[in-house]
Amino acid sequence: MATKTTKAKQVFFYGTGRRENAVACVRIVPGKGNVTVNGRELEEYFGLETLKIIVKQPLVLTATEDKFDLICKAVGGGLSGQAGAIRHGLSRALLKADDTFRPVLKKAGFLTRDPRMKERKKYGLKKARKASQFSKR
Repeated sequence: MATKTTKAKQVFFYGTGRRENAVACVRIVPGKGNVTVNGRELEEYFGLETLKIIVKQPLVLTATEDKFDLICKAVGGGLSGQAGAIRHGLSRALLKADDTFRPVLKKAGFLTRDPRMKERKKYGLKKARKASQFSKR
């Protein structure tokens, strides 16, 4: 008689973050602290050190840097917007993992979506507010 072997279900927590036009889907899995963004390592994807720090802020704040692996998919916006979106999504995912992180993350402002957006271009102007130079004569 053959024995059935079933793979143990891997537990993961999911959070969606947004900033400007960037949207990030963040999945945290119990692990050693590896961060993957769009199939690439964190250091490879974000060149600037400040963006790497922004992404890891919720983990540092909750002291869970070595407890979870991050799998992120970021779409839209620029690199800075994507880093902010990942931070927002990671904070939401950490809340699902452990609800006791809520006061710490809330106080730091990581659970609040950044509402600032790019202003739309108006007719008669070159950009949202930039106009051609005015001359009286």
